[in-house]
Amino acid sequence: MKKILALLLALCMVFALAACGTPAADPTDAPATDAADTEAPEATDAVEETPAAEGGLTIVDGKLTMSTNAQFPPYEMTTDDGGFEGIDVEIATAIAEKLGLELDILDMDFDSALLAVQQGKSDIVMAGVTVNEDRLLVMDFSTSYATGVQVVIVKEGSGVTIDNMGEGLIGTQRGTTGNIYCTDDYGEEHVMSYDDGFTAVQALLNGQVDCVVIDNAPAQEFVKNNAGLAILDTEYANEDYAIGVNKGNTELLDAINGALEELIADGTVQSIVDKYIPAAE
Repeated sequence: MKKILALLLALCMVFALAACGTPAADPTDAPATDAADTEAPEATDAVEETPAAEGGLTIVDGKLTMSTNAQFPPYEMTTDDGGFEGIDVEIATAIAEKLGLELDILDMDFDSALLAVQQGKSDIVMAGVTVNEDRLLVMDFSTSYATGVQVVIVKEGSGVTIDNMGEGLIGTQRGTTGNIYCTDDYGEEHVMSYDDGFTAVQALLNGQVDCVVIDNAPAQEFVKNNAGLAILDTEYANEDYAIGVNKGNTELLDAINGALEELIADGTVQSIVDKYIPAAE
């Protein structure tokens, strides 16, 4: 029994000496690692961004996204196959091509088209947009590319004139300068707002309003396609159309202006306008 105890004590001493003889690894002895040599894992879900051809402009997925209201002929309208055409559509397409981008069009009501740019849901807004003080607070605008004239559509023989139009109900497209001007001139109680010009004109045909204030170009189209309507000889207002971008996005605005000014200088913009609005009109 004593021999067994002695043997166990001897074994314990051997293990204890072995443990003391193996020092713990010193962290300072490990080889240094240069932080520059360590590569971060590559992101796999990053959004692809494509620089435009000139100026270093960065656009997501190589697309220039345009918000519009495609119920505003001949500036923007839908085709039979569900596509889009019109003055703004062709000018925007030409700008996108200049910048090496693909045009992507988002169709919505006019107010939403303006808001889409402010919320970053679209890059530009083109929908016969004019510059005013309120819009300048929330958006920046390009060089003007076309002149718009606000006119008054009436029923033939109605007796409505530019002088007495405020005595009845005036139909307008919600969010447009025509809506703003009429509200300022005659008060909200004399102005009815509709989502688009087509609906406003239908309200005129149905006797719900006494006249409609809208841009001359779409007014010509509406009168041509609806018997019994006429446009008053006196213009209601004159204004310039421009392209809206998000406030402070100077990089995009500069790129848009550069492309637009080239298209104006080489006659492309005028040829597009003439295509849809012949000089005879």
